Parts: sequence; structure tokens; C-alpha cells
Amino acid sequence: MRRSTSLAALCALLAACGQGSVPAPETTELPPPPPEFSAEMAAADARLVEMLDAFWEARVALDPEYQTRLGRKTNYDQWTPRTPEADELEAELMRRQIAVLREDINRDALSTEGQLNYDLFIAQSENSLALDAFRLKRYPLSQFSGIHSSIPVFLSNYHVIDNEADAKAYIARVSKVDEVLDQAASQLEAGAEAGATLPSFSYPLIAEAARNARSGDAVRDDFAEKVGEAGLENADALKAELEQALFGPYTEGYERFAARVDALAELTADEENLGVTRFDEDGALYAALLANYTTTDLTADEIHETGLAEVARIHEEMRGIMATVGFEGTLEEFFDAMRTDERFYLPNTAEGREAYLQLARDYIEGFRPKIDELFTIQPEASVEVRRVEPFRERSAGKAFYSQPDEEGTRPGYFYANLMRMEDMPTYQLEALVYHEAIPGHHMQRALQIEQTGLPMFRRFGSATAYTEGWGLYSELLPKEIGFYEDPYSDFGRLAMELWRAARLVVDTGLHAKGWTMDEAIAYLQENTPNPDGDSVKAIERYIVLPGQATAYKIGMLRIIELREKAKAELGENFDVRGFHDTILRTGPLPLDLLEKEIDRWIESERS
Repeated sequence: MRRSTSLAALCALLAACGQGSVPAPETTELPPPPPEFSAEMAAADARLVEMLDAFWEARVALDPEYQTRLGRKTNYDQWTPRTPEADELEAELMRRQIAVLREDINRDALSTEGQLNYDLFIAQSENSLALDAFRLKRYPLSQFSGIHSSIPVFLSNYHVIDNEADAKAYIARVSKVDEVLDQAASQLEAGAEAGATLPSFSYPLIAEAARNARSGDAVRDDFAEKVGEAGLENADALKAELEQALFGPYTEGYERFAARVDALAELTADEENLGVTRFDEDGALYAALLANYTTTDLTADEIHETGLAEVARIHEEMRGIMATVGFEGTLEEFFDAMRTDERFYLPNTAEGREAYLQLARDYIEGFRPKIDELFTIQPEASVEVRRVEPFRERSAGKAFYSQPDEEGTRPGYFYANLMRMEDMPTYQLEALVYHEAIPGHHMQRALQIEQTGLPMFRRFGSATAYTEGWGLYSELLPKEIGFYEDPYSDFGRLAMELWRAARLVVDTGLHAKGWTMDEAIAYLQENTPNPDGDSVKAIERYIVLPGQATAYKIGMLRIIELREKAKAELGENFDVRGFHDTILRTGPLPLDLLEKEIDRWIESERS
């Protein structure tokens, strides 16, 4: 969560979190947790949660867009500022919160759960500050994500119109698009001045996405539909106001943003070296990114070697699938056959796309009857399958999930990018659904939000290795209870796991070992069955989002390791439902803290 609605508001928030200088972070060995729970601990825990919730609200107050995503209507006419001043004020708020927490809360007086809340808040805050030290060397946006492509989606998915005030706030946001896009362009320019230029392929795609959104057609249609559904008497006058905002600040803002991005394209990076090593000579930035995404202290070399080993293991399992389906030839030839076999690809038509979406819905419904075998809890929020909107298909990923809101009035969304049906083989769809919907991201994220007993920062927090590790683990889980009956779908599961293993190799190759873009693309093409277009787009993503792709496989491996540990220690008393419930009830945790929670569960199961 970031930025500020005003300097005065931020100063008030900072003052509320304590005065005076902020001490340097301390590195001390934590004492053991208290042996018993008591009334005093309950009171201390409650005071801590009250403080942490206030801290979380202070951060949310800096981010109007996040407030809207939560389903709130505060600062409903504002965009989140993207300025150096807002970044620094947010960092100062975090520093003061850490200092106040350490000064006012006695960790030893807390219960084990209270100590987890204490430790996690400090760990997450210090991690954010560690990354903030590289502010100018981290890409603020790319062809895959950023305010330039998300404005129409944000307004459509999150800005609800129930009355005239909501409609006016919508129009006000549209009239301020030029301001927020100017700020985003300035962020890109500041990064380029610091040497952190994007690669040459990125700038044209960013400008293209901006020009695709420039017409405002998606915004116009969304607004008209919403004011119509709200039954507003002055709907025509409101639509006329929106048209003025679209014709002026909205269109002008996108035009100016695209022109500034075009100018940056002349400063592009050395195409032989697109990794962060070109402006991260000592590797400190990449090390911080790996620590952030994997929540481990694994080095780039260790992650690279893990990837190579996992690729080799999965290749052997794939050879078993080849034998099952009676394919004669090499693994590489089998990959080529899977890329070209027409039975695995739906037509590039409206009918083909709808058939793909319906197949995804069928997989979700097919899994529902088995949930009780693996969990005792499940989310109340529903999940919907949607196609990525055409205006952002070129810049969006292959598939992704968008979580429900704070009040549960909006469902979770599983988005599939169907721009090129030849890039979306149906043999991978079953695993993709399990990853993004149930038992994957929807199961995890919706349940997390619904855990009202957790502090707010845990209900709405994130830890990439935990979240994406769970998503990848969720692809394997159905296999263990009889799904993937079609061996080609099981091959698709392995193909997706292989993809995440190969990411460990190419991400570290690009950003720590000096690999070129062509070398990284070739590695994916030679070692995975994915279409060539997947390989190119993936490497484009890993270049502009260094480190993130390593979290999936690292997180999955740790979850499996913890499950096997629990099985070994509990024997016949092991209940996979309790294991899964423990993981999901905690909310996202760094992997070391997740292990401690599983250890606590193991001990409780013994007693």
C-alpha cells in the first residue's frame, strides 16, 4: 500500500505513530515463546492487534485505489499518487510504525499467536524498506502491468456506482487521469536517468497499451451501464460530463504518456545484457528481490541449481506419460507434437473462446464435490471465469486471479488471456484452473480475507512464495485424489510444473549469470512443450519483473517438504485436512514462519 492523499494528512498519520528519531533496526535472537496462554497475554494480544490494525489503516489511508479495491468509498474520486514525495512519506510511516511497535509492545508478554503477529509485521515492514532502498532501480511499470493499462479495468471492476455521488466520483477520477499518467511517466524517466532503462521491446508495448486505452470506449460503456443500472434520473447529464472528461484530460493524458514513453525508447538498454546486472553490479538488488519473493536466504546459484534438478526430474516423469500414450520418439519430438496437435487447441473464434471458458467452469464444478476430502474450511465468496478484456490482451499475462473485496460483495475472478488460442492448449487448462481458482488462489485468497480473527494486515497481506507456492501445490493436489484421468491433462500438469522449474533457471540466468534474452528463450523452447510465443512472452516478463518468477517453485517445494515432515512425525495421526487448514488459516507467511506454524500444529496433533 502506498502513497498519500495529501501532505497534511500524511503528517498527521506520522505524528499519530510516534515522534522523534527512528532507531536503527535491531538484529537480536528472539526469545522462546511463552509456555502457556493467560488472561494477561490475551489483553496484550488484543492491544497489539488494535495497534496493528491502526497501523494498517494508516497505510491504507495513503492509497485511494486500494481503498476502492477493498470495497470502500473513501477518497472515491482520487488516484493513488505516484511521486517521490509520496514514496518517501510512506517509507517514513513504516519506519515510525516499527519504532513505536518496538517501544510500546513487550514481545515477551504476548502469546505465541501474538508473537507471530508482532514478528510478521516487523518482518514485512523491514522487507518493504529494504526494497525501497532500490526505489529508482525497480521498474515502476512495464508492458505487463501498470496504471497505463489498468485504469479501464480498475474502473470497471472496482468503482461501484450506487448513486449520483458515486457517479460524480467516477467522472472526477476520469478527469484526473492525465495527472496520474504524468506521474507514472515521470517515474519511468527517473528510473531511466538512474540507469534502469527498460529493454527496447518494452517501451513500444507500453505505449501501445496506452493508445489502446486512449479512446475511452471501455470506460464510456462501463459508466453508461452502471448509471443505467443505478436508475439515476440525470443519467444523460452525467454521461455528458463523462464525455467532457474523456475528450479532455483522459485522452490528452494518454496521448502525452504515450509520447513520453516513445521518447524513452531511444534510451533503451544494451540488448546483449537485459538483466539487472547492468545497474546492479554487486548483485545487491537481485539478492534483495530474491529474498523478498522467495522469503528465504537462498542464493541465485542455489536457486539455479534447484531449477536444473527439477527440470531433469520432471522430464523423467514426462517420459512416463509418453510411454502411457504410446508415443515413439524423443522427449523433444513429443514436445513438438504437443505444440502442433490440433486436438489440443480450440479455434481462434468467439465460439472457440467461449468453449475454453466453459471448459474452465466445468473443471471448477468438477472439483467442488472433492473439497471436503482435503479441507474442513472453504470460502463463502464465489469465483467467476472471465476472459481478459481485448484492450489489454497484448500486455496481460496468460492467466491470473483477482480476489474478492473486503465485504465479500464482489466474487473472485479467474482471468484467461484468449488473444491467441494457439497459446492456450486445452491439455494445460485443468491444471491452470486448479492453480487460479480452486483449490488454488481463490481458495487461499478468499479464505484469507474471510479470516476475521486475523489482524487486517494479515487478512490482506501477501507473501509471494506462500501464495504462488500454494497455487502450484494446488496443481499437484488433485492428482493425489484421482484427477487428471486423461494422461494428456496429466502431461499438462507436468508441463506447468516444468515451466515453473525452468523459471528458476532462466530468471537467475538472466539476472545473475549474464544470459542473453535469446539464450533464455532457447532454454525454454528446448526444455518445455510450451508454444514458442509463450517462451518469448515469458522471458519478456522475467526481464522486467526480476526475481518474482522464482517464488512459485520455491514455495511449492517448501509446502511439500512441510507436509512430508508432518506425515513422518504424526504417522497414522496425520490428517491432510488439518495440514491444509493450518496453512490457509494463517494467511500469507514467509516460509520460515510458515514452518513454525506447521511445527505448532504437529505438536498440537500429538497432544
